[in-house]
Amino acid sequence: MVIHMLIGKVVGSVVSTRKSEKLIGNKFMVVELAEKMSNGRNQMIAIDNIGAGIGECVLIATGSAARIGCDVENAPIDAAIVGIIDDGRQWMQE
Repeated sequence: MVIHMLIGKVVGSVVSTRKSEKLIGNKFMVVELAEKMSNGRNQMIAIDNIGAGIGECVLIATGSAARIGCDVENAPIDAAIVGIIDDGRQWMQE
């Protein structure tokens, strides 16, 4: 099992009216990953339970750490915003 913590910038949101019952009530955000951490991926969808807004730099947990960090261990979640970055914008390309 590989667990990664990534840095990204919230660039949008996703609205899904039909989804797994275990995801009801959750907010989904589109996150642009920091180039140095992207591993070939530019963007990802992450569940947001902390209230990140568009334009904010965030920490993202992936894998099982994402589900555990959101207290939804049985939900189909692979990425979760777990922190808003106050200092560290140098990781993001401008």
